Amino acid sequence: MQRYSVGFLVVLVSWLVSAMSLADKGINLDEDRNKFQAFFMNKFPQLNLESFVDGVYSIDEAAREQWLEIEDFPPYEFAVERGEKLFNAAFKNGSSYGECFSDGGLGIRQNYPYFDVGRKQVITLELAINECRSANGEPLFDYMKGDIAAISAYMASSSQREEIQISVPNEDALAAYEAGKKFFYSRRGQLNFSCAQCHMQNAGQRFRAELTSPALGHTTHFPVYRAKWGEVGTLHRRYAGCNKQVRAKPFAAQSEEYRNLEYFQSVMNIGLSINGPGTRR
Repeated sequence: MQRYSVGFLVVLVSWLVSAMSLADKGINLDEDRNKFQAFFMNKFPQLNLESFVDGVYSIDEAAREQWLEIEDFPPYEFAVERGEKLFNAAFKNGSSYGECFSDGGLGIRQNYPYFDVGRKQVITLELAINECRSANGEPLFDYMKGDIAAISAYMASSSQREEIQISVPNEDALAAYEAGKKFFYSRRGQLNFSCAQCHMQNAGQRFRAELTSPALGHTTHFPVYRAKWGEVGTLHRRYAGCNKQVRAKPFAAQSEEYRNLEYFQSVMNIGLSINGPGTRR
């Protein structure tokens, strides 16, 4: 007979109680996600689920051919190499990033973002990186680009093809999930656009010269090298850019609003695998 630790059983019971509580409220996250994914599968019937990790290149064949050629010598490669050096370098106190994360920080990207039950907030990978630095007496990195994007790219590269593992463990987590969902579907800015309007309703349509990417798979390939940026940037940098494009004032990177949005989108991407870092226009 298999034996389990007391700690494991406490966590299991807590999870079951939370799941039953959410079910009692008529909330079915699996149904939510299945409907979201089915929307894109019906809109793009030529694709299988995993295809959406390639973003717009899953639906634009001409652009896909060019992208695949670029991926032979990816422009984010230098960021990954720099990220590896930074990740393995010791802090002034002799500690390192690997000591802040489970499994030494490698092969764990698929577990982020997660909901910290004790702190009652969503923790993204970039937030965790900077909190590791703070805990070791190091100055914080900029959340949008530079060294934090390089470290995140290296950590993501160690998780490629790992299936996303995100949970909504209790009612506080559900509130964060629902806040991210509301953000995704709410219109904002002078152009009065929502994330959903661009990346669901108009996914695959041309806005000027560019095709709009499907929302399904968005969080799987970050951080990304964008030709427009000329460097690797984080998901929250892209969120801020989207807000600017609809003439809305962006929130700060790692704001509660953007972390909740990332949480919602990541839950919608369960069943897909990590495909980052990536290259985008």
